[in-house]
Amino acid sequence: MKLVQFFLPGKGKRVGLVRGDRVLDITSPEEGVHSVLDLVDQGKTAAGLVKRAEWLSRRLRRKALDWPALHRAPSRRAPHLLIPIDPPEVWGAGVTYRRSADFRDEDAAAAKGQQGIYDVYENPRPELFFKASAARCVGPNSPVLVRSDSRLTAAEPELAIILGARGSIVGFTACNDVSAWDLERENPLYLPQSKIYLGCCALGPRLVTSDEIADPYALQIRCSILRGGKTVFSEAANTAQFHRKLEELVSWLRKDNPVPAGTVLSTGTGIMVPNELNLRDGDQVDIEIQGIGRLTNPVRQLKT
Repeated sequence: MKLVQFFLPGKGKRVGLVRGDRVLDITSPEEGVHSVLDLVDQGKTAAGLVKRAEWLSRRLRRKALDWPALHRAPSRRAPHLLIPIDPPEVWGAGVTYRRSADFRDEDAAAAKGQQGIYDVYENPRPELFFKASAARCVGPNSPVLVRSDSRLTAAEPELAIILGARGSIVGFTACNDVSAWDLERENPLYLPQSKIYLGCCALGPRLVTSDEIADPYALQIRCSILRGGKTVFSEAANTAQFHRKLEELVSWLRKDNPVPAGTVLSTGTGIMVPNELNLRDGDQVDIEIQGIGRLTNPVRQLKT
């Protein structure tokens, strides 16, 4: 099942069930369903979420919307996609691909003349960090932001999981874990400032329930950066290169840490954009994940 949130003029945020090229509006205030997060809360598991959404789709008889038509820049005058879920928390995992581990070691060697400072790739405990709240996230076609004090901010394309009750994995989406690399390279203690700020995280285009993803360790991920209408970067990775199990990351995240339903855990990147292709005002980032869809965001730099 594929679920979205979209804006409808005169009605605001709606919950949509995507079937082919059609989107069924399954918003139901009477049933307490104002958002996808409400569905996750009510369904608790992937199976419960699917059952609840299917029941609403049979009960509510509304005119369907055109899925391709929702892919447009946000406007109060036209229907458009919103972030697929308003997460109470977004967490990130790092160094989950060999490429990322090598990249971190290269950074450490350049800065301190030694490797191993970020040597968590083979360690039992993974790197996990708080990434964002819902207010710091954006959805499809809304701008991701570059900090006003950063000159080297990069896109980090990642598979993200959505958690239900007791840490169950209810679905997947695409994530851009936008990060100010220059800050964290200056000092590892600046990592929170590198990762957490307004517009630092994009999610979308939809939530795909876990029953639709036959093998989450066999998904192609492609990231492209467009500048002036031309593709200046395009590279792919596959979750087959993923070093850890998703359930392992969830278990560590929940250890002595209450994690609310609807929390998003982004699972790390295997695509490292070259330094010279740092994000600039006016760029466009496309992240496409097999079975999930394409997440497109323009880039804007915050002003001092």
